[in-house]
Amino acid sequence: MALVCALAGAPALAQTSPTASDATAAGSTREIAVAPNARDAQIADRLERILEASGWFSSLSVSVREGLVFVDGRTETEDRREWARQLALRTQDVVAVVNRIAVQPTISWDFTPTWRELGRLVDRARWFAPLTVVSLIVLIVFWLLSRGVAALARHALQRRLSSPLLVTIAARVVAFPIILVGVYLVLQIAGLTRLAITVLGGTGLVGIVVGLAFREIAENALASILLSVRNPFRTGDWIQVGQYQGIVQNLNMRTTILLTLDGNHVLIPNSLVFKSVVTNFSTNPSRRGEFSVGIGYADSIVKAQDAILGALRAHPAVLGSPEPAAIVDELGPSTVNIRVQFWFDGTSYSIFKVRSSLMRQVKRALQDAGVSMPDAAREVIFPEGVPLRRASDEAGTAEDRPARQVGAKAEAQAEAEVVSSGEGDLKSEEAELNRQASASPLPGGEINLLASNNPASRDP
Repeated sequence: MALVCALAGAPALAQTSPTASDATAAGSTREIAVAPNARDAQIADRLERILEASGWFSSLSVSVREGLVFVDGRTETEDRREWARQLALRTQDVVAVVNRIAVQPTISWDFTPTWRELGRLVDRARWFAPLTVVSLIVLIVFWLLSRGVAALARHALQRRLSSPLLVTIAARVVAFPIILVGVYLVLQIAGLTRLAITVLGGTGLVGIVVGLAFREIAENALASILLSVRNPFRTGDWIQVGQYQGIVQNLNMRTTILLTLDGNHVLIPNSLVFKSVVTNFSTNPSRRGEFSVGIGYADSIVKAQDAILGALRAHPAVLGSPEPAAIVDELGPSTVNIRVQFWFDGTSYSIFKVRSSLMRQVKRALQDAGVSMPDAAREVIFPEGVPLRRASDEAGTAEDRPARQVGAKAEAQAEAEVVSSGEGDLKSEEAELNRQASASPLPGGEINLLASNNPASRDP
């Protein structure tokens, strides 16, 4: 009876709260009493009933031997396992506790904590709603104000700056502080004063970090600015950059786009264009072409030069001023090499077609003047001997001579023509390439930062 009275408060301890932390706190206020010299079986029975009454354990088994408590079973949390150990330790005449309760968490489908957290988020959203609306209004007002200032700056700078890229950059530089002030005001309204000061003070540092991280992009952007200011070429100019040659189609913030003579678009980084040697063939419409021809040492050089100059002056594509030239260039192993130079209108004629036509005409003129054009000296070996043909065999072909003469005459007339069927009309391909380029969209589709190559738009 004394044991029952001493342990009367234990059931209340086991049923105080559904949480292990509350149960531990309640059990720590008093010690569970057992009758003096209580038997092991009584201790085991009382502890097992208390643990079962909590409802926190399954497969529970409590045994006591010589005051040593052995607790077996399963529970869901470590707190409950520790509560069972503390309960056994506070029991009278218990020497030690061997806690063999296994913790096996179970999946809980109780959504109460979730709904509680969602409710907190909704409350926060209601509190931030007025602040968000005011912040958006401030940002929109300052954004519109920056757009207006940028438009006014662009309109004012268009007459002073010839480069459209510089006008755009200058307008953005003027409008950027307005956006920065708007962001500062929004942070001040939100109570983030320190962050606002950091944004203003760290703008330069952010620019340095971004510049280092995007060095190549910044290099191309700076090169595009310098190219648009210096204007080494314009849209439609025929230029050569390194090994690439073509017609300029576009200059954007990253690349220069060329349309090659093959009809392909080549995108060259602006930093490479700025560092390379740029040859502009469209700056001066008059272009010079040249080629070499070799004559025999026994032939008169003056006679060959007169024949060459006569063929050059008779050609319709060759300009009279500057006048053409036939200059002795080299005394080769078996020939005297003459460099033939001529000028033509590069906007109207193709350098490849004109040179082909002139080489054909010069060859014909030298042959008519009786000037030989020997091949380079070299050794010829006939491993099977030199083939011989008798005169009687040649006589057998006398019947074919009229036909051969007619064919030779037609060939001579074709050689005398200024333009052959293979050379076409000698016109430049630039107009056709520009037409093809205008019919197809450019890769990237970015704004062109160059002016047109219209002669009226060129600087004096």
